[in-house]
Amino acid sequence: MAAAKKARSGGKQKKRAQRATSNVFAMFDQSQIQEFKEAFTLIDQNRDGFIDREDLHDMFASMGKDPQEKILSEMVGDAPGPINFTMFLTLFGEKLNGTDPEETIRNAFKTLDEDGSGTIFEDDLKDALCTRGDRLSNDEVCLYYVCLGVIGHRSQRS
Repeated sequence: MAAAKKARSGGKQKKRAQRATSNVFAMFDQSQIQEFKEAFTLIDQNRDGFIDREDLHDMFASMGKDPQEKILSEMVGDAPGPINFTMFLTLFGEKLNGTDPEETIRNAFKTLDEDGSGTIFEDDLKDALCTRGDRLSNDEVCLYYVCLGVIGHRSQRS
């Protein structure tokens, strides 16, 4: 049957993401889902509804970065199949499952907010994310910045 479908479609098969076994949409409220959708749209550079290595590369290039192919492959390799929006949510749900309570996270950020202004410098945050705890690569930090909409932030002390 798959061969018949392939023959009818002219030999091309569409990307198809695996279905998640649980309702990932129940893990997030509507405002969070909307924010993830905006991040997904920013990353899906070719607007085909899937995130692949080329999308990630183009997104990084738009920020002046040139990530290694190995990093891009690892990022895409976290998913068991093509990354559509549902898979994107599933991946974030898995990463966020078991994270610290919000109060713990707020207290951690307060350690970087030296003047109590409610803001932290990009350089300080990046240093903490790359050198402490579960260390991230520079490319991973940039990806998180895009997903969180942290563009045009304070990057250096004035």
